Amino acid sequence: MRKYSNEITPSSDGERVEVAGWVHDKRKLGGLVFLIIRDRTGLIQITLPKKFIPPKVFELTRNLSKESVISVVGKVQKEDKAPNGYEIIPDSIEILSRSATPLLLDPTGKVDANLDTRLDNRVMDLRRSEITAIFKIRAAALSQAREFLGNSGFIEVTTPSIISTSSEGGTELFPVSYFEEEAFLAQSPQLYKQMMMGTGLDRVFETAKYFRAEEHDTIWHLNEVSAIDCELAFIKDERDVMKIIEGLVVAMINVVREKCKRELEILNCEIPEPKTPFPMLKYDDALAKLEDCGMKVPFGEDLSSEAEKRLGEVMREEGHDLYFITKYPLEIKPFYTMPDAEEGIYSNAFDMEYKGREIVSGSQRVHEHDLLVERIKEKGLVPENFKSYLSGFKFGMPPHGGFGLGIERFLVLLLGLPNIREAVLFPRDRKRLEP
Repeated sequence: MRKYSNEITPSSDGERVEVAGWVHDKRKLGGLVFLIIRDRTGLIQITLPKKFIPPKVFELTRNLSKESVISVVGKVQKEDKAPNGYEIIPDSIEILSRSATPLLLDPTGKVDANLDTRLDNRVMDLRRSEITAIFKIRAAALSQAREFLGNSGFIEVTTPSIISTSSEGGTELFPVSYFEEEAFLAQSPQLYKQMMMGTGLDRVFETAKYFRAEEHDTIWHLNEVSAIDCELAFIKDERDVMKIIEGLVVAMINVVREKCKRELEILNCEIPEPKTPFPMLKYDDALAKLEDCGMKVPFGEDLSSEAEKRLGEVMREEGHDLYFITKYPLEIKPFYTMPDAEEGIYSNAFDMEYKGREIVSGSQRVHEHDLLVERIKEKGLVPENFKSYLSGFKFGMPPHGGFGLGIERFLVLLLGLPNIREAVLFPRDRKRLEP
């Protein structure tokens, strides 16, 4: 039975094993050849002393190119100088696939390549340990998110990615050809999440895709992104939603800290334990803090990236990487956002910031049909275009709220990545549609 590199240890000395992987490196010293084989868990040294192995096996290595795929059967031998403290002396080697030469980029990382070259050759790029480490961390964080939400009473759902009308309003939509109908790629599962609150399944989540036709070309924006989207009913106000977010984010960070130590070491990344509770900073207070440090943001404007970054610096000086901004002006929030009960110019909406960047946006939603219709009209939209969505609000809809947590932004800030494209297997941006 084939074993991964991390399943073999120096204590396996004398054991006969089968391993397989890519030829990461090859060195020849006279009558001695070293092959370093890479699998998904690490590196394995195959040592071929010409005098002590079958001639056919040694001869196979003569023209063996790097990144070829091979299978090796041999005996484990303790060797302190080898990766993981052991080597394998082969009885047989089978070449499963020969790699073409020259390589399009160097998976060992010895030769640098720019990001565009790496993304153009993403399969090769993903062979690098520091790149695969990102996606192992991503998988661990998402697995923990599902566990946390499941234990908190949430049911995982899947909503449509092809929709007939905008989720958020606005024009930043990708049109698709859908037989005789006009259709678009979904900006978010927002409307469907809310509709679910009228079904009796009063806590739902999904790992969603957002498609936004925004012509950005920055290190922070993509046109296809992933998010953890949640909605929960029978809430008192937005603070019930924020409690779930705090628990979720803490759980995701801590599982990475505890179970991804090898990956964090590869990335040379240290993650401090998150401090709780997260501070709640009202929009007005955020503007005041910014003005105190010389940046004036007019009331009623959303915080720009520059303002978010500066506020993040201020909050970090106060000892906080994670914090909420609450009570945004209603005017800048979508139609489904609940107005503040006491001061109608404000809303029960919030963002959660991480190191000066928004990674979560959420709110208490409007659950009363007539108010929702009024809000749709105030935004210059046509209620008739939301007929299916509005129907569920006519026949008993509980108070509810929800949020979306951007997975790629979370990873960028957690791991200190230089570009959001690093956190996606195959990024889609303004200029990139393949691979």
